[in-house]
Amino acid sequence: SGIPGTLPGRDLLKLNIAYPVTGANKMIDITDPKILSIFMDKRMSSEVAIDALGEEFTGYVAKIGGGNDKQGFPMKQGVLVPGRVRLLLKEGSSCYRTRKDGERRRKSVRGCIVASDISALSLINH
Repeated sequence: SGIPGTLPGRDLLKLNIAYPVTGANKMIDITDPKILSIFMDKRMSSEVAIDALGEEFTGYVAKIGGGNDKQGFPMKQGVLVPGRVRLLLKEGSSCYRTRKDGERRRKSVRGCIVASDISALSLINH
């Protein structure tokens, strides 16, 4: 947070960029607020031009696949809020694994909208 040109109280955002055609993955740490702004208020599975990340990404478009907030709570598709909510999840739900037959549990998950408290974001390049 003491780095000039970064948001106050904000360390950085980790971007995990996957390229499924070759199976390659690349992880980038972002601290520049201008670059962060291209992802803010976007939803999961929306497509984002990632030209601002550098010369090697010129012309690429990536889909937001998911992410985690600073406390490690995962983003869940279909929850249309930028913050955290507690949902009753059952077998077959993403973000939850049942231990017994018919078990349901209330779990905290993040909404599918990217906000400033996201610490890791997964992108799928195509």
